Amino acid sequence: MSRNAKINAVLLFVVAALAVLPLAFGLGDHKKEPFTGSDTEAQTAITEIEPDYEPWFSPLYEPPSGEIESALFALQAALGAGVLAYYFGLRRGRRQGELRGSARRDDGQGPPPAAAGGTGGAGGTSGAGGSAAGQA
Repeated sequence: MSRNAKINAVLLFVVAALAVLPLAFGLGDHKKEPFTGSDTEAQTAITEIEPDYEPWFSPLYEPPSGEIESALFALQAALGAGVLAYYFGLRRGRRQGELRGSARRDDGQGPPPAAAGGTGGAGGTSGAGGSAAGQA
């Protein structure tokens, strides 16, 4: 097993443990709703500290139910993950393209035929064309 595979296995185990252990030990069972979000937790804490507190802002859109709110949050997370995946994929593709291009130059192959401009040189597609300077 390679070093990267071992690291991936350990990370996978840690993530699974973080998901399962709170459920196995019953953490949050004393609460009415154990899986409330941080917004609700903060609102409850503020109300306990300062009962007369008035919020500075109100939400622009209040979903009609908790299920719709959860669905919108999941959609937002999925869109964010898609944007990040696109960005990292684009970066990786560009880096691989640069590495391939530099490997070609190092091997003495020059640019690929499409980038050679059809000058008839060593990397060109036509043997008889050539440039004006090459025909003299």
